[in-house]
Amino acid sequence: MNSQATASAPRRRLLLVTGMSGAGKSTALKLLEDNGYEVVDNLPLSLLSNLVRSMDSASREATVISANRPLALCVDVRTRQFDLEHFEHDIAPLLDRADLDVTLLFLDGDDEALRRRFTETRRPHPLAADRPVIDGIRRERERLDWLKRRADLTIDTSALAIADLRRLLAGHFTHPREQKLSILVMSFSYPRGLPADADLVFDVRFLANPHYLDNLRPLSGLDLAVGRHIEADSAFAAFFANLKDMLISLLPAYEREGKSYLTIAVGCTGGRHRSVFVAERTAEALQETGRQVGVRHRDLEQDPKSDAERNEAAENV
Repeated sequence: MNSQATASAPRRRLLLVTGMSGAGKSTALKLLEDNGYEVVDNLPLSLLSNLVRSMDSASREATVISANRPLALCVDVRTRQFDLEHFEHDIAPLLDRADLDVTLLFLDGDDEALRRRFTETRRPHPLAADRPVIDGIRRERERLDWLKRRADLTIDTSALAIADLRRLLAGHFTHPREQKLSILVMSFSYPRGLPADADLVFDVRFLANPHYLDNLRPLSGLDLAVGRHIEADSAFAAFFANLKDMLISLLPAYEREGKSYLTIAVGCTGGRHRSVFVAERTAEALQETGRQVGVRHRDLEQDPKSDAERNEAAENV
């Protein structure tokens, strides 16, 4: 009877937040707190099991409330006894508890993005002391390599705005009873790099490029004239019909597998015309299925001159 009660009781979500200094852990904790999480920062590992035990005991007669208040703990290089040995001793046992749903989230960023954030805020890196910030970043990356390899989910925040990080966290860590597939359709420029968090990537550089028409070059894929030009390409109709059908058929499969957040990236050369138009059309098609769909044009607001230079250079390769 007790075993049946334990099996049927809701599992409490325990999210362990860690990662590189400057990658956004403090911001992530604030966003998680806004989403209903109990948040604890920089707790010694030896006290972790005691914290979970005491919170469970305090709410023993309010299991539903406990289940609705998931717990997010931040552990990183500031944490006392933060190494593989203590991780195995203090955290690994929690992974086997039937009453806990434990996820290890690792926030990362490329070295240059992390260096820039420390330089702009003039914060000292915890492992740099009197040395250059980049030395502390590299030292920390080496120290955390074992932890990153164990992570259930890694998020690269190098190019993420706070709003994008909020959508990612909400998509991945909403309470299961409220969980729905959240979709972001993003346009981007290939010369500026692939979006780090993209699940599906589609290249639309085969479509007619409005950049080479003087009247369309200053416009974007949000403008009607650009959309008509792209739609007039004989390859567009069949491509988009197939893309729409494929995505709509995939969504139920992703949901059955428990995926809560899906990023679809559409790229072209400048990230201004073709990818923007196709991303908008794709978002409209997916919204018709009744799902939550957001749109972001990562490179649309970049300097048009830089876009033109990249566009011409890339097309001439």
